[in-house]
Amino acid sequence: MKPELQNKQPSADVGMYHGTSAASITIGTSAPSEAINTSNSSAATSSELIHQSQYSRRKNIRAKFHDYSGGEYFVTICTEDKELYFGSIKDGKMYFSAIGRFAHEALELLHTHYSYVEVPLFVVMPNHVHAIICIRESADAPGSIPTVRTALGVVVGGYKQSVTRYARRNNIDFDWHSRYHDHIIRDTADLNKIGEYIENNVARWDSDCFCT
Repeated sequence: MKPELQNKQPSADVGMYHGTSAASITIGTSAPSEAINTSNSSAATSSELIHQSQYSRRKNIRAKFHDYSGGEYFVTICTEDKELYFGSIKDGKMYFSAIGRFAHEALELLHTHYSYVEVPLFVVMPNHVHAIICIRESADAPGSIPTVRTALGVVVGGYKQSVTRYARRNNIDFDWHSRYHDHIIRDTADLNKIGEYIENNVARWDSDCFCT
């Protein structure tokens, strides 16, 4: 079943992180976060381990020249089959469902679970999430960045798991698409273009490629 909308009023923040613009983000110099936790504490189930094993045999779509540790990334995460689980857009405003509100809050608080991460700009749309994720270099965050899996993969995986757990606890029919898309932000011009896209994503929903 589709999640019910929480209310008839649009969110005042329209899925955006308050007080941040693309112009205020500095490439390659992420500021220290206020976080104290460094990892997701939940243990993988046997089914998750099977899924991870199956995933490892798939074609790796990440850039082979990049280790996905320190840097800035534009990340897009979609719901399964582009289902409108997170809410709806009407008259240029985003109306969150219960799980949509949680997905928004989880992104706002992501830095409290991963001390090496900042999410300065993001938007939660009806069936996907866009976010700029900044990962501090290991020299600036000693002992916190994962050494086995890439930092970006750990962060995105942890975020997806937290939203899924919320859905299961509240008996909400929900699932993510198994993969996600990332783009390595290379310079200020690239960042500004992405920032403008995120900031106007709700207003452009009718022409969005994710609009079903």
